[in-house]
Amino acid sequence: MKFEVNRDVLLDPLLAVQGVIERRQTLPILSNVLLRVSENMLSVTATDMEIELVAESELECEETGDITLPAKKLIDICRTLPKDAKVSLSTDGHKALLRSGRSRFTLSTLPADEFPATDCPVNELEFSLEQSQLKRLIDLTQFAMAQQDVRYYLNGLLLEIGSDYLRAVATDGHRLAASDMPMSGSTTVEPRQIIVPRKGVLEIQKLLSSGGEPAKIVIGSNALRMSVTGAQLTSKLIDGRFPDYDRVIPRHEVSDKQVVIDKDQFIGCLSAASVLSNDKYRAVRLSLADKVLRVVANNPEQEEAEVELEVDYSGEMLEIGFNVGYVIQAVNALPSDKVRLCLTDSNSSCLILAEGHDDCRYVVMPMRL
Repeated sequence: MKFEVNRDVLLDPLLAVQGVIERRQTLPILSNVLLRVSENMLSVTATDMEIELVAESELECEETGDITLPAKKLIDICRTLPKDAKVSLSTDGHKALLRSGRSRFTLSTLPADEFPATDCPVNELEFSLEQSQLKRLIDLTQFAMAQQDVRYYLNGLLLEIGSDYLRAVATDGHRLAASDMPMSGSTTVEPRQIIVPRKGVLEIQKLLSSGGEPAKIVIGSNALRMSVTGAQLTSKLIDGRFPDYDRVIPRHEVSDKQVVIDKDQFIGCLSAASVLSNDKYRAVRLSLADKVLRVVANNPEQEEAEVELEVDYSGEMLEIGFNVGYVIQAVNALPSDKVRLCLTDSNSSCLILAEGHDDCRYVVMPMRL
């Protein structure tokens, strides 16, 4: 293998795949990236045995071939070089030589044929959609995924594929986020559900652009593959049964206490009160009364914050406690300037909607104060 390119042609695909590489690996080769050079293409592959990510750059090479190199060292070397630097890379036996100007770096390698290969999912379902639409769907829901929960099926994002829609749902047991988008081209008759692991979701989110370019999705029995221009991600799926989310989402029509609030004012109100909330539980109390929404927080030091917001409400008085961080994250994600809170009583969950949008719904469970 031998080629010479501008620094960014090598660095860009390395940065695209670095999130997949775990720092602590049981197999040394998983700390490496696979570099494969063809006549006009450089592909860089990283894997942690659960997720594989391939990024590509165009180049002209003197000799084709493939090799694995230590990922972190290669990225750090490229970052230290000037932006317009020319980089040449060649291999000799078990060593790789990287040159740039008067700099010279010799790196150890491992054989490419020892790098774990990820099989392409057996195509059970295939469809394409705009990257911006899929990115929006993930942005609206991913924050509610659990992290290292013993209920492993919560450590990911549920994707439900119907004949004319795609739905994403995430929950950690304390809050839930759900969003829908219309979709054409799916061949499924009955809705198909898959759970994409948290790390795979976050890497997909990074790859997606805000433009209208298509993303191609292939779903198999235990894996998903997404292809976009210049990159391809393959992720194993979580084998588990996701909770019946439909039973958790309250029907806003039956909530007898509803109030519409300006999004920025509500976030400011919550943020101000949260300063004096308990650092561990982050609890705040929402008091809804005639034309007033009051947010109250206190902590073990006997400090208290009380912030009032004028609202258009004339129903019964209600007091209810929430984790303020959960509410702020949900409200921040809303794609509108107005927030609709749908409440029933102090023991029931709160439904948070974007006024004027019916494609996303957030549920936050109450806290006992």
